[in-house]
Amino acid sequence: MRRWKVRPEGSNWGDFGDDDQYGRLNLITPQRRLAAVQEVREGIAFQLSMPLDYPRGVRLTPMRHPPRLSQTEAYNTTISPTSCDVFCDDKVDICLQFSTQWDALSHVGALFDADGDGVKDAVYYNGFRAEEHIMTNHDGHCHAAALGIERMAETCVQGRGVMVDLHAVHGNASAGVGYDALMRIFEQQRVTVEPGDMLCLHTGLTGLIIDQGEALTTEVLTGSCAFLDGGDDKLLQWIDDSGITALISDNIAVEGFDLGDRDVVLPLHHKCLFKLGLPLGELWYLRELADWLRAHDRTRFLLTAPPLRLPGAVGSPVSGVATV
Repeated sequence: MRRWKVRPEGSNWGDFGDDDQYGRLNLITPQRRLAAVQEVREGIAFQLSMPLDYPRGVRLTPMRHPPRLSQTEAYNTTISPTSCDVFCDDKVDICLQFSTQWDALSHVGALFDADGDGVKDAVYYNGFRAEEHIMTNHDGHCHAAALGIERMAETCVQGRGVMVDLHAVHGNASAGVGYDALMRIFEQQRVTVEPGDMLCLHTGLTGLIIDQGEALTTEVLTGSCAFLDGGDDKLLQWIDDSGITALISDNIAVEGFDLGDRDVVLPLHHKCLFKLGLPLGELWYLRELADWLRAHDRTRFLLTAPPLRLPGAVGSPVSGVATV
């Protein structure tokens, strides 16, 4: 069922089917996975997640708090009065996008006249609607009946990752990277991206977050390391033309924040999540993998990074693994 009469300019709505909820992850075909497996030569695996109680010290936003562990019914408890078996059982209150995370396609939508009737409604990728498909109620309960993170999990999110080491160029300095600068880095680092690849950007920020620990300050968290210039139209067009299936970074939002007077505050999120159905990964831990790849003159690896299969969620922690 087509949910729109007019699709946004520069979008791919409908290209994978009127009811598609996978977006660009459709491009990770069995053939692309087989190509990714060929990148495994040493059998070395790298963990790509920070501990999920990081960042510490300060928080980017007060609405996202660190995980809060607590017991359920019992902890350090015997199963029965006559047994010697001791067990623990716990639960967690967790903000799904506090630490290393995936954004689901239901994370960012836009006010857009998809019906062609002159009225802008809140819609998401492929025309799915706020309050009809991505719903809330007055008690604060919410549920993404479409485009939830479980749809991403269904694809298994396994394919070839490609590393671009922005930190090797900019160090810890804050720097916006547009299309021209990114292409120069591609050339310098001999990076090749093919349709179906997942692009990873090492900026160094999560390395700083780990190193700073409780001493982390707002100035370090928000004023350090490189980011993509989401306002660069050439960069947004390259993301479209490249055929990449996911965009992953170790910084806060992949792109820089600009709260100035413009229609779209996060144009890269708008292009990727709303228009292309291209998931974003944020605050990944990429330092050790990037160091190894640079030392071995490589940029490609097998990436396996499914989110939690949590129906209705708009984001998820991720504990990705890169194998080289």
